[in-house]
Amino acid sequence: MKDQSPPAQAVPDPREQLAALLPNLRAFAISLSRNVVLADDIVQETILKAWSNMDKFDPATNLEAWLFTILRNTYYSFLRKTRREVQDSDGVFAGSLSEAPAHDSRLAYGDFQRAFDQLSPEHREVLILIGASGYSVEEAAKMMAVAPGTVKSRASRARKRLSELMGLAEGEDLFSGISGVTAAVISRPTTPAT
Repeated sequence: MKDQSPPAQAVPDPREQLAALLPNLRAFAISLSRNVVLADDIVQETILKAWSNMDKFDPATNLEAWLFTILRNTYYSFLRKTRREVQDSDGVFAGSLSEAPAHDSRLAYGDFQRAFDQLSPEHREVLILIGASGYSVEEAAKMMAVAPGTVKSRASRARKRLSELMGLAEGEDLFSGISGVTAAVISRPTTPAT
């Protein structure tokens, strides 16, 4: 008599999901590094590391979060290696290459971009993860390998510093002339919705 049990479903290979996650990885790398060429290198290195260590990935967990953690660690390792290089951290050179905005919303976005570029990598990272990418405090904490309270604190300090850099007075409307994505990064609460 044949066994009538349903066939076991094969667990999909996480390698097959990597291509679909490349745009998110690239966006995160660009937000951290502020350099498209470096971001592409970091993403490539992330994929190589993930591919060669796929046996260490637990399919019951979030592949994207695992890749974001690898990317983040790769980026900070790169920073440690290149600490002595001269950088355009204040954006003076990069600012001289940009085209002047044509209207108010582009001006506001330019102000935001310059202020965002002046934030520390940790502050940019937390705003991108919680604000733009929509991760919860707990998910961001796991990716950043810190306590949830640290994530909340960094997000609060990052928003405050961003407001200072933009020259906004306390209570001033952050969103006049700013796009929805920019507003989300600035204003997203750090506590998960219940």
